[in-house]
Amino acid sequence: MSDSTGIFVGDDPFALARAWLDEAAKTEPNDPNAIALATVDADGLPDVRMVLLKEIEDASFLFYTNYDSAKGHQIAATGVAAFVMHWKSLRRQIRVRGTATREDGAIADAYYNSRPLPSRIGAWASRQSEPLDSRESLLAETARLTALHEGAPPPRPPFWGGVRITPVQIEFWADGEYRLHDRFRWTRTGDRWNIQRLNP
Repeated sequence: MSDSTGIFVGDDPFALARAWLDEAAKTEPNDPNAIALATVDADGLPDVRMVLLKEIEDASFLFYTNYDSAKGHQIAATGVAAFVMHWKSLRRQIRVRGTATREDGAIADAYYNSRPLPSRIGAWASRQSEPLDSRESLLAETARLTALHEGAPPPRPPFWGGVRITPVQIEFWADGEYRLHDRFRWTRTGDRWNIQRLNP
């Protein structure tokens, strides 16, 4: 049991996360849905990068990527990931740890088709995380693919799609005066969430 009040109140961590993100969208100047995504490589070395969270579902968090990228390979090998969303304007953050699985079906198709055409072409043109001779060679490949698909938008690449993170832990954090921050950790046990207040 926790003593959560105010911005922490709720019995559904996904609804709470959506509420915080909606609030951040009113104050953050750029990409309120940006997350620092952490994975682990084959040597156990952590790897982190910024990506855009595209949906907070009823039981998971969804983003999209190239499966042949470093993060795609690391997620495929380990099946786990973590991320943090931080909003300087609100002085809040959400930390998530959990299992990671592919979403490469109709949901991924729909999202891919909703993107601007240059972004869809870019997904085909970029061999994400691989060495690149020059920016000019990337732009040339983009131009080639644009001409190739003129009048016929490309389908979603088989190496590109969603990654769904299903959390085992979610932590909500808010800045406190004199660094006496408020932290509430939600831990999933079966179908239940246990909430515990943590020291700053």
